[in-house]
Amino acid sequence: MSVTDIDSASTDSDVRPVPFRGGGFKTIDRKFVGLGVFIVLFAFWEWGSRSGFISSLVLPAPSEALEAFMDLARSGDLQLHLAASLQRLVLGFTCGTLLGLTVGTLIGLNSLARAGISPLVSAIFPIPKIALLPLFIIWFGIGEGSKVATILFGSFFPTVIATYSGIDGVDRTLIRMGQSFGLSRWHIIRKIVLPATLPSILSGMRISASISIILLVAAEMIGAEYGIGAYVLLAGNLMATDQLIAGVVMLSILGLIVNFLISRAEKYLLSWRS
Repeated sequence: MSVTDIDSASTDSDVRPVPFRGGGFKTIDRKFVGLGVFIVLFAFWEWGSRSGFISSLVLPAPSEALEAFMDLARSGDLQLHLAASLQRLVLGFTCGTLLGLTVGTLIGLNSLARAGISPLVSAIFPIPKIALLPLFIIWFGIGEGSKVATILFGSFFPTVIATYSGIDGVDRTLIRMGQSFGLSRWHIIRKIVLPATLPSILSGMRISASISIILLVAAEMIGAEYGIGAYVLLAGNLMATDQLIAGVVMLSILGLIVNFLISRAEKYLLSWRS
């Protein structure tokens, strides 16, 4: 056997299959892992409450909270609380998001607007929006106007910042390429800038939606007859911990629904990334 044959045989024996690494860190959809975590958590919680490991006065069992929730549904108050909260949340979040998208796009695309509005946004954004609720009550009254304005104000600023930050992050090479092909300003914005900005906008919407739910509860705790926040406040004043947990679970479910809707929007609008 020649030296060449020996080297060839040695090389063949040393060859190892190389695993495919071209997935680009694409996440794998594990549908039942999250559900399993919730089941384990609630099972441990139920066991702890029934065995005395967890004091029922401090944290009642999930079955007790479920019974309180069913009593609320049977009384007809559940629909009233949910309808009031959803109306305020949808109206405030929608108006705040649309206004934030408009102002954020204006700041991102117009130098004069950036110079005039951006410092104002930076100055007002750190202010806790719930601290402005008394001022909104003076301006809009104790009714729905002050609550919607609080939610609108809270969702506006994260959307503005996410929008113009996303525009700033667009690859300028793509914009120059569009200009070199003679595309108009509107076509460059619609075909290049806005699609590239969508991931940042949807991330900002996810944050602003969470802030909106927090502000919804805080606003409903002041002068609201119906709403999840009003129900939680009443349960806390009565030391009815089972009703309190039921209200908190309703807020968690509301947050999960909002997160699900935004996730579906991401899958639909950002399908080009996969």
